[in-house]
Amino acid sequence: MDIEEKIRKIEEEIAKTPYNKATSHHIGKLKAKISKLREESIKRSSSSTKGRGFTLKKTGDSTVVLVGFPSVGKSTLLNQITNAQSKIGAYEFTTLDVIPGVMEYRGAQIQIFDIPGIIAGASKGKGRGREILSVARNADLVVMVLDVFNPHHKELIREELLNIGIRPNQTAPDIKVKRRKIGGIKVASTVPLTHMDEGTIRSILNEYGVHSADVLIREDVTIDRFIDSLDSSIVYIPLLVVVNKIDLAEESYLKELHEKMQDALYIAADKGMMVDELKGEIFNRLKLIRIYLKPQGKKADLEEPLIVRDGSTVEDVAGRLHRDFLKNFRHAKVWGSSVKFPGQKVGLDHVLEDKDVLRIIIKK
Repeated sequence: MDIEEKIRKIEEEIAKTPYNKATSHHIGKLKAKISKLREESIKRSSSSTKGRGFTLKKTGDSTVVLVGFPSVGKSTLLNQITNAQSKIGAYEFTTLDVIPGVMEYRGAQIQIFDIPGIIAGASKGKGRGREILSVARNADLVVMVLDVFNPHHKELIREELLNIGIRPNQTAPDIKVKRRKIGGIKVASTVPLTHMDEGTIRSILNEYGVHSADVLIREDVTIDRFIDSLDSSIVYIPLLVVVNKIDLAEESYLKELHEKMQDALYIAADKGMMVDELKGEIFNRLKLIRIYLKPQGKKADLEEPLIVRDGSTVEDVAGRLHRDFLKNFRHAKVWGSSVKFPGQKVGLDHVLEDKDVLRIIIKK
């Protein structure tokens, strides 16, 4: 029996089991088994496709992957927002390999990958699905491209992403499990737990071979979220939903769709409609900021900013520029919205904001 067959049988057992307090321990163990099987499947897939899968070389400030069913217009979109030339055709499976492009925006070099269109069951290996979706696992942002007339594909693709170990628009569970050699399992929580009890927690941990540990939970965790905290293959990636080909739809249909999918961005790639807005949204979802550097005795370079993540500190920037900047750091001066007055002296722990001007002063 292969892994997918084992998963299917366990899922059937879960579906047949009514969920209540008495069965929660059993369901927790079954879901933990599925998680372990999927983790094993992901590891097998990555090792078995080594050397013959999709090889990507990451460059630039961030990486974005376009995911969608065939013929939704991903290639057209890639050509509109980057310097790539992806083959375009009005038929399925035009893109048979991963096509890279670079989007230059606000001084950032953002790498965009157009991957082959997936099909239902991709996460289970259909249509080279595991290889294709594995590219998305390494992205900083996933852009899900939907055909305006097939909005239901959103849930299908989301399910495929979940099955391949991607948790779109989620943060990692606020849970710490510290294993110990003896002493049993001790659970502490800072919030009331309404979805699971300590017995279920112990059942899940036992399924993972953990019999002694200190568990600290800081959120009202569900069974699925708790299992995710134990699964090393899970990745948490922001997701942007883009609905394409809106120029082909009636205004009344679009209005109705807007009400159902308010979080999506609506575009017409081949007409260039909303493409600039999409670029801005990609930049914002990546949470990138621009830092302008001011060498001693010179004007700040306002043409080529250093692109860093939102929340970056002076220490992060100094370490990225050169290790000697950290080793010999004296202080820094900042001009911009992160300080109270221009040229304010700050330390390594100072958090920078977009468009700040930074001067690092080192010991001589």
